[in-house]
Amino acid sequence: MTTSAVKNNFLPPGLVSNLQEVLSRKNGQLDQSKNKGESTVPSSSDSLEENPDIDRSKPIIVVTNADGIESPGLTYLVEALVQNGLYNVHVISPQSDKSLSGHSVTLRETVAVTPAEIKGATAYEVAGTPVDCVSLALSGALFSWSKPLLVISGVNRGSSCGHHMLYSGVVAAAREALISGVPSISISLNWKKDESQESDFKDAVSVCLPLLNAAMKDIEKGNFPKGCLLNIEVPTSPSTNKGLKLTKQSLWRSTPSWQAISANRHPYAGRFMSNQQSLGMQLAQLGRDASAAGAARRLTTQRKLVEVESVGVAGKSDSKRTVKYFRLEFQDKEQDDVDENLDFRALENGFVAVTPLYLSSHIELDTQAAVSDWISSAFQTDV
Repeated sequence: MTTSAVKNNFLPPGLVSNLQEVLSRKNGQLDQSKNKGESTVPSSSDSLEENPDIDRSKPIIVVTNADGIESPGLTYLVEALVQNGLYNVHVISPQSDKSLSGHSVTLRETVAVTPAEIKGATAYEVAGTPVDCVSLALSGALFSWSKPLLVISGVNRGSSCGHHMLYSGVVAAAREALISGVPSISISLNWKKDESQESDFKDAVSVCLPLLNAAMKDIEKGNFPKGCLLNIEVPTSPSTNKGLKLTKQSLWRSTPSWQAISANRHPYAGRFMSNQQSLGMQLAQLGRDASAAGAARRLTTQRKLVEVESVGVAGKSDSKRTVKYFRLEFQDKEQDDVDENLDFRALENGFVAVTPLYLSSHIELDTQAAVSDWISSAFQTDV
């Protein structure tokens, strides 16, 4: 693919650069493998890159998040845990913001994993979801261990109360650890636009640190609650919180609002889709490979690319189809429930809300009976 040919396709220069770099690297790897008869896939020993300065006698703590490897919430949390000096801190986090990824995983696609520089910790950034990060960390494929003492997910920008827990990537990461039998805690800060500031993340960590230290000590003693994860919601002003409060998960949720977006606001998007066939790859896959290429550029600084994702081939395009664009936003709404023990209500009242979350849903007895009666009547045969 030449530069002039790409210009005729009206592609953004940044995408062109990343795409060309990915393709040229892949071609070079294939040629090298043909000449030497060797596989281009790194071995497990190449992928494993432990910090030689780690004291292996200390328990291991895994830290992840959903906002991305460079988010301030993660930075302040890791900094505090490292300064603690009692544990080996391993960080594995998404490359970019995956806050609303829920419990999604990347299946049957190659995921790029890149070492990251975080002082005092062994760290990786992953071109995947928060659940990918935890699943990979606990698999034994990346690290030489498979079961840490605790997985901490956070600190997330924005609350994860009520039904938002179903969308939340930060809660999903903790849930994935619980599924694997590892104690876990998720942390979110009730971030408010035009009111919150970056230093609030540091204050949120300071507020949560005593609870985290207590959890780690009790896990070692076998006294930590089993079968649940703890979701911690920190109020907008962490330094003036009213204390910890044990809460219940509410039914609170924001209202989803879909907005139609004019194609004129995305000129490159329409032209790119119409040239899909000639490029031979899907838009989504190009985005992932472009991300991998961006990560590869950091080879010249202080990072080493472990693995680069594969390039997919698109199906046939249909230029006669009309493409429409929409954008989803969540809008807050007033809540009628006045129960002071619900997560969102305690958070609004200035408390640090601590909610135990379980893998199994606890259905009320009257609901169970109602469903049983309905099934009996629905399948009752007339005699």
